Amino acid sequence: MTFLLVTAGLLVFLSACSGTKEAEVVPETPPETLYNRAASLLDDSEYEKAAKQFEEVERQHPYSEWATRGQLMAAFTHYQALDYDNAIIALDRFIQNHPGHPDIAYAYYLRALSYYERIPDARRDQSMTRDAQKALNDLISRFPETTYARDAVVKLSLVADQLAGSEMAVGRYYQLQGVYTAAVKRFQNVVKNFQQTAHAPEALHRLVECYLTLGLLDEAKAAGAVLGYNFPSSSWYKASFALLEEAKLVSDDAPKGE
Repeated sequence: MTFLLVTAGLLVFLSACSGTKEAEVVPETPPETLYNRAASLLDDSEYEKAAKQFEEVERQHPYSEWATRGQLMAAFTHYQALDYDNAIIALDRFIQNHPGHPDIAYAYYLRALSYYERIPDARRDQSMTRDAQKALNDLISRFPETTYARDAVVKLSLVADQLAGSEMAVGRYYQLQGVYTAAVKRFQNVVKNFQQTAHAPEALHRLVECYLTLGLLDEAKAAGAVLGYNFPSSSWYKASFALLEEAKLVSDDAPKGE
């Protein structure tokens, strides 16, 4: 009798477990329904919910065309939400898995923008700025004829200006602290690698100042000559000319500035 009661109880338990499992089964939703639901959430600026819904398309229908669309749209949704870390992760995955996709150039562009939008103030660490520079150059080299590449070229000039500004900020600090050799390296880097930016004239002037302080008169004169040749009307050249004139290093044919 005891055996029969135990067996009956066990059957009731198993029946209950079976019922629970059946209740947990989630019916599969058509991919277009999931995608359109996600798009509607995106339109309503419900970014977190929209991203999860786009990701659900791939989870339920991993080998469908809708899943591929969902991956890219999930990345775009993260970007719209200013969640650049997750946007970059999603885009790296999309680029790796779908290198021949018709929208691959856009994926590279959106990844570059996700780095670009995180560029910090010039006084802070510029590793993210260099990542943006790399991503923008990668886009340009791969898809040079696209509108994305043309926009990337414009943004690269702003990135260069940011990196140059950071170098100038550090160089000025070293100069104020009297660490002139370190300052010179920073200013030289601006002149060599960021000569097209607005920081180049000041960098040359700071080199004149540092070289004069260090007693490197030939170098000071050379930096002043480059400044006068390329930026004769710059206020920085006027300042350098005054310093060089005071040090009796100005040649007779040197431009005096305007």
